[in-house]
Amino acid sequence: MNTAAVANANAPVTAQDPLLVERDARGVVTLTLNRPQAFNALSRELLQALRDALAPLRDDSSARVVVLRAAGKAFCAGHDLREMRPQAGSDGIAELFDLCGKVMLDLVALPQPVIARVQGMATAAGCQLVAQCDLAVAASDARFATSGVNLGLFCSTPSVALARNLPRKMAMEMLLTGEFIDAATARAWGLVNRVVEPQALDAEVESLVQTIVAKPAQAIALGKAQFYRQVEMGLAGAYQLAAQTMVCNFHEPDTLEGVQAFLDKRPPSWQKAR
Repeated sequence: MNTAAVANANAPVTAQDPLLVERDARGVVTLTLNRPQAFNALSRELLQALRDALAPLRDDSSARVVVLRAAGKAFCAGHDLREMRPQAGSDGIAELFDLCGKVMLDLVALPQPVIARVQGMATAAGCQLVAQCDLAVAASDARFATSGVNLGLFCSTPSVALARNLPRKMAMEMLLTGEFIDAATARAWGLVNRVVEPQALDAEVESLVQTIVAKPAQAIALGKAQFYRQVEMGLAGAYQLAAQTMVCNFHEPDTLEGVQAFLDKRPPSWQKAR
């Protein structure tokens, strides 16, 4: 795993790796899309680097939060169209979309919450990437679009994430028109959680990180897994799964500590690892 760090996503980047990985003492893992010259388009190499970086985190109890950010002026311009030319063949294009789908599933499978830090534009699969993260914070001048339809290619794979985040009419408007929406609209429609001025973007992401890191890791992991499973289930099954999860959660040491601390009227003392 590459351990190079990017201190400022808008600063010049000299590393050649398509993905930069940084980890701090709290267990906050920062993944930086590092193809600024291509507006961080999702090449095969970048998608594979994301898979390689996410895989070990599934069993890493010391990792607490993942922040997904991007170098340069744009968050992500979607797939690299140079890899989608007819010369790639049907098999090559199918492999590309399959790889992208696996990355999206990897994000959901992580026990850690994933926060997208969005500046500039997020289009097509880049918009999909934002939608698939658990949380998203956007700069006020960020813009979002599922613009494949403008090229004659309906954004079918981004529609999966969009339909699970936005009301149907809003998702269909983005998919059918290919038009950009601004950050305020993205927040109103449910694509992002928070919108701040560009200079406050890092501070707002850090605020979310601090809030999550302060919570019991096991409760966060159990809750995230249950959330994504239940939204795909019928109502009765969802309640059954939720009840089972709460029973498991209740017997965790941190939960017992939290209840006792509440009764004792004192701050809880959480375990550090999941």
